[in-house]
Amino acid sequence: MENLKLDENELIPAIVQDIDNGEVLMLGYMNKESLELTLSSGEVWFYSRSRKELWHKGATSGNRLIMCKLWLDCDKDTILIRARPLGPVCHTGSKTCFFQELTKKDLKTNSQDRAC
Repeated sequence: MENLKLDENELIPAIVQDIDNGEVLMLGYMNKESLELTLSSGEVWFYSRSRKELWHKGATSGNRLIMCKLWLDCDKDTILIRARPLGPVCHTGSKTCFFQELTKKDLKTNSQDRAC
């Protein structure tokens, strides 16, 4: 735990990815306590920046995240959680929080076309 690079609020971003298909499900923030709870319980916990409290993902909706694997990035400032979702992850009812595609016209940029 002492090797983690936490931000000024003692938080670290945590990307959640579906263990079965690799889809990115959400981004949350963890503090040391939520990380310890995740490791000890096997279910994903976060720290809510807006409510300033621990948040057990799915505690009210039942759409929990079962932690399968945890990874730390090379800079030790981001966590990757590979999890099994038990229901939709997003509060909107979507499977993932990343369902709104941005295009060049949305961003109003003059960037060149890329290979992808």
